Amino acid sequence: QVQLVESGGGLVQAGGSLRLSCAASGFTFSSYWMYWFRQAPGKEREFVAAIKYSGTSTDYSDSVKGRFTISKDNAKNPVYLQMNSLKPEEMAVYYCAASRYYLPHGAGMEYWGKGTLVTVSS
Repeated sequence: QVQLVESGGGLVQAGGSLRLSCAASGFTFSSYWMYWFRQAPGKEREFVAAIKYSGTSTDYSDSVKGRFTISKDNAKNPVYLQMNSLKPEEMAVYYCAASRYYLPHGAGMEYWGKGTLVTVSS
């Protein structure tokens, strides 16, 4: 049974940091691109970050580049998203996802987690 379980969300002040984790099971973790997406209330889901199955390549949305870092260790699991200098407008539910392909638009993603809520107070 495939599972993606996010954790690490919570309340943080603007300018603060959080580290999200995504524990994956039920599929060959080392063969999948791993992603973080987010969805704020009343807004569409948006791409945040991706990391290649080998861990050797990453991609970020322009809005988080330089502040967020995605990482994975194929020997260990999970996937992390280190978020620094958080802004109030980044309050959202953050979702982990997995695909064998590079799909930053999100459509066709094979697996999704249920999400973890990040609240950023101003």
